[in-house]
Amino acid sequence: MRLIAKEGLPLILGTLGLTLVFAILGFFFRHMAWWILTAIFALLTLFNLYFFRDPERQPPDDPHAIVSPADGTIVEIKETEEPEYFHGKVRQISIFLSVFNVHVNRIPISGKVDYVVYHKGKFLAAFKEKASLDNEQTAIGISDPYGRRVLFKQIAGLIARRIVCNVSEGQEVTVGQRMGLIRYGSRVDVFFDLSARVLVKKGQKVVGGETVLARFSDEPSDEATAETVQEYPVVETVEE
Repeated sequence: MRLIAKEGLPLILGTLGLTLVFAILGFFFRHMAWWILTAIFALLTLFNLYFFRDPERQPPDDPHAIVSPADGTIVEIKETEEPEYFHGKVRQISIFLSVFNVHVNRIPISGKVDYVVYHKGKFLAAFKEKASLDNEQTAIGISDPYGRRVLFKQIAGLIARRIVCNVSEGQEVTVGQRMGLIRYGSRVDVFFDLSARVLVKKGQKVVGGETVLARFSDEPSDEATAETVQEYPVVETVEE
């Protein structure tokens, strides 16, 4: 059972260590400045403990479900053109993560990772639509046993300067599996076929690893079942 994301331990231990150092200095030198610094770093330690919490999640037992990769609020549901992975029109659902949400990201469908690309970019506010195109991000594509595909993007926000992605191309993954995190406010975009039925609405709160965003048909088409994984060219990073 995991309570704290391992990626947050260095920050937690760092602020905790500084809290203890300033407390010792305050005890020996009896100066108010040391106690103020102690209080500041104690609060930072508590905030980091809260931010990097990593609760257990129980994904739905439904092979046709597309599960939310992140906690947060739905800020966009739309039809769009996706040029990287699908090369055509798809449905996009965007989730905004505030600093108060759990930031551990999870796998939306079971299958094989066949696309992982990192793009450098800007750090615009994550709730803005332009963040999907301009911000630093990692894109992960997964194909399930029926050939149905989902692409999701970890997108950095205004104060998020660190994206962690712990999956790689060729890896087999299961729905709800932990796969990384984004530090301090961010956005996750999810893309899938237009035939899948959307089950959430704009403004709705979602829970990573549990909330079903959309659902594929119970009976995959012959075309989808016979589809083989395509080979995608590596997208070069564009320097901003």
